[in-house]
Amino acid sequence: MLVAPSAPTSLTREKLLEIARTLPADLRVLSKLGQILQNPNSELNEVSALLRRDVTLAAKIVRISNSAMFSGGRTISSVEEAVNSVGFGEVLKLLGTATAGRLSESSLHCYDLGSKLVCDNMLYAAFAAEALARPADIDPRVAFSAGLLRAVGLMVLDRAGRRDAASSPLYSSSRWPNYMTWEAEVFGITSCEVTAILLDDWEFPPELADGIRGHYMAKKTDEEPPLAVLLNVANGLAQRVSRSFRGEDTWWDITPEKMQAAGLTEDDFEPAIIATEEAFDAANAALAA
Repeated sequence: MLVAPSAPTSLTREKLLEIARTLPADLRVLSKLGQILQNPNSELNEVSALLRRDVTLAAKIVRISNSAMFSGGRTISSVEEAVNSVGFGEVLKLLGTATAGRLSESSLHCYDLGSKLVCDNMLYAAFAAEALARPADIDPRVAFSAGLLRAVGLMVLDRAGRRDAASSPLYSSSRWPNYMTWEAEVFGITSCEVTAILLDDWEFPPELADGIRGHYMAKKTDEEPPLAVLLNVANGLAQRVSRSFRGEDTWWDITPEKMQAAGLTEDDFEPAIIATEEAFDAANAALAA
């Protein structure tokens, strides 16, 4: 039953960070991994040491590493073997796949989103953004991370809504045209802004937070960051294959103007879609193994 809100829930930055700390530690590990990968003097043993910090995450990484996507036909029995098997080039994808699986273990009740769709959207948007980034001359690692992490704000607001169920009505498409309108009314902040705040706190690259903050492209100024436009188009591809969220579908029309702003052409689409579908299917198989 929907309850009329009396006023937006008061969510300070400190409160958002407190709620975010209840999420799996994978997000902070992703941030540290990104810093290691940016350093040309880094070594694989640094990556292994980082991934071993969380026992549950380490176990999931070893399990996923034995899938066809990452094992190369070898049997992997430790984090060190997993990292050495995939190398610097694929370790972000390995951790990203594990993170999507862990973050989407629960449904988003306030958004009426099942866990499988959440996982599918995270993975598809990440792989699509990565594939589109190459012809758009954007760092594929940053694009992959943006596609993967853009839904973190939804997860935090969902937990906030569950904590304050009496004054936080569930999202309803008959009452609100999109998530952004509902979030602003109920929580006083949008999920995109929440994600940007968290990524800044976790020391992800600034362009990542800026891209996610504007990727709905609800305002004209949102066309400025190239990553925001790329992420919008990537989610447009997810929508075409029914891997998007209904409360966001209003934002994902792929227009010639967006294509031009992202530095993409129609010729870039088919190879990107093929690469995305292949990576998405392999990642799902890895999670199911």
